[in-house]
Amino acid sequence: MTPQPSSAQAIRRLLLKISGEGFAREGGTTLDIDRVRQLAEQLQQLASDGTQVACVIGGGNILRGAQSEHLGIARATADYMGMLATVINGLALSDALETNGVPTRVMSAVDVHKVCEPFIRRRAIRHLEKGRVVVLVGGLGSPYFTTDTTAAQRGLELGCDALFKATMVRGVYDKDPRQHDDAVFLPDLTFAQVLDQQLRVMDMTAFALCRENDLPIVVFDMAEDNAVVRAARGDKVGTRIHN
Repeated sequence: MTPQPSSAQAIRRLLLKISGEGFAREGGTTLDIDRVRQLAEQLQQLASDGTQVACVIGGGNILRGAQSEHLGIARATADYMGMLATVINGLALSDALETNGVPTRVMSAVDVHKVCEPFIRRRAIRHLEKGRVVVLVGGLGSPYFTTDTTAAQRGLELGCDALFKATMVRGVYDKDPRQHDDAVFLPDLTFAQVLDQQLRVMDMTAFALCRENDLPIVVFDMAEDNAVVRAARGDKVGTRIHN
């Protein structure tokens, strides 16, 4: 029998991946500062608990690299534009956290030294150890990589206990719940089950990194009340994927 994770076990250090969609109004684009502030309040609670938090930020509310064909822009160029969009979102989150008295550091994989520190692994770990929320922007600094892959890579580099993927649905279903009324919610899965059932959790590069390095994934709805805090404290929130 596959061992089940303990629901009472809290997370010491987590990697929170937030898509750009999570920074925008429902069905809209650009930046919804109210959503950013709500997220900042939850991260403040985690920081107060002593949880070390690193966030990988998406930029899809402003621009996605995958839109390149529609826009008539070269894919690599569009990906770099998307990386810069994550900087905008990351600075907004950092400002909201600092307003709540939470020290932060924005670290970028692309060189924007006037507004962000460069991402240096050992420095990022030191910031976490000092209780600062580390906001990671600029993706991996190279085109053709998603923020899912960035989150998996950074989560492993920083020695995180789990990767938390904030989405706009409850968790993982056997089919797309937005298109199928009979979609079944799956609260607990192994990596093998995800592969066997061909479930969509994240891009395959990111998923393979997590599976091969035993980094658990928690997929949850960031709009659910206090979801980030509850998930980090070990409550049954969203879908947990593990070995």
